[in-house]
Amino acid sequence: MGALPGTTGRRRLYLMRHGFVDYNSKEVRDARDPSLVRLTDTGREEARIAGIALSDVPLDIAFHTGLHRTRETAEIVLGEHANPPELEQEKRFQEVRSGHYIDFKSAEHLAATMTFQFEQAGTPGATFLEGGERFSDAMARIEDGMRGLLSRPGWATSLIVAHEVVNRMVLSWAIGAPLGSSVAFEQDTGCINILDFDLVPDEAGDIRIERTLIKAVNLTPANYLKNGMNLRSLEAIFTPLPQ
Repeated sequence: MGALPGTTGRRRLYLMRHGFVDYNSKEVRDARDPSLVRLTDTGREEARIAGIALSDVPLDIAFHTGLHRTRETAEIVLGEHANPPELEQEKRFQEVRSGHYIDFKSAEHLAATMTFQFEQAGTPGATFLEGGERFSDAMARIEDGMRGLLSRPGWATSLIVAHEVVNRMVLSWAIGAPLGSSVAFEQDTGCINILDFDLVPDEAGDIRIERTLIKAVNLTPANYLKNGMNLRSLEAIFTPLPQ
């Protein structure tokens, strides 16, 4: 089992959110399908700056989720790396599948709706918007993906470029908190979270998580101190909306 230098069983995950995207693009609105969303110039610049911040990190493996916005972000990040690993796809970390498409009337409307969705995530049967994926089902696949990653041999440091809700749920899972707590973990576009996992073999020869250490949450390399970043991510990514 690989491990961070100076440790016997500690692995590090750099968990990113993709860069800024335009959910109000003509392509998305015409298709009424947010999965088609792509990075904007701002999003590509966020990815580039994050890549510079990570350029000296000895990454062993790296993943995107199969959606364009995470793949492009990851490609830009690894493009700044002197010795990048091969980029792999892991669909278990795809965004929670939403239900009926909603033409939000304002950023405030969007933020209020999504906040309510996150707060209800731990309620039995709760879905991500009407007709969407159940949060409990999404958590099951995300946890399966995390355990699959941690049981994979031969690495010490990994990168996952994923999505806002997925990252919120990973962070909640990491500290053993209920799904509803995910609302507290803000995830700005292009942000980086750093999680360490102390792993030990169990009696069956499998890997067991001894403890999880959260080293950093929602780091934004383009603006570490969040100066002027006064909007919540849910507000910022939908501002301005068309009248």
